[in-house]
Amino acid sequence: MGREIERKFLLRGDGWRTLVTRTTLLRQAYLSTDPRREVRVRITDDTEAFLTVKAKQAGPARAEFEYAIPVEDAQELLTHRTGGLVEKHRHHLAPPAAGHWIIDQYTGTHTGLIVLEIEWEQAEDTSLVLPPWVGTDVTGNPAYSNATLAATPAQHPAQPD
Repeated sequence: MGREIERKFLLRGDGWRTLVTRTTLLRQAYLSTDPRREVRVRITDDTEAFLTVKAKQAGPARAEFEYAIPVEDAQELLTHRTGGLVEKHRHHLAPPAAGHWIIDQYTGTHTGLIVLEIEWEQAEDTSLVLPPWVGTDVTGNPAYSNATLAATPAQHPAQPD
């Protein structure tokens, strides 16, 4: 069984930009946002696609199952989405601390929203030392979930300065 352990933060500066090792373009949408599970389709750089099922759980960990699918199938599934399309540039960072660090810089109707996600393989790895450019912890705040952003494509919470 796959498992996702993740925390999310808003940013208070662009000190992260020097840590970017690669950037990808993501287009994703939700086929289901049932309160117990989400089903998402994602296309990365128009070259690969994935179908993902995430089980809702309390806290920063939840079950996650992800499967590669043909890009053509993903493009068709996007037309069957519930809510809007979420588009973002995902910047992968050379992590300044433990975990896998990515910055999601949203485009389209969410332009201006930038969120740091830190993911770990195991709960034991989740201790954090945060650099000064990391701001408010929004882990578990539904306003910052991609499913919520897809459901409210014309709105997103304000990004602090």
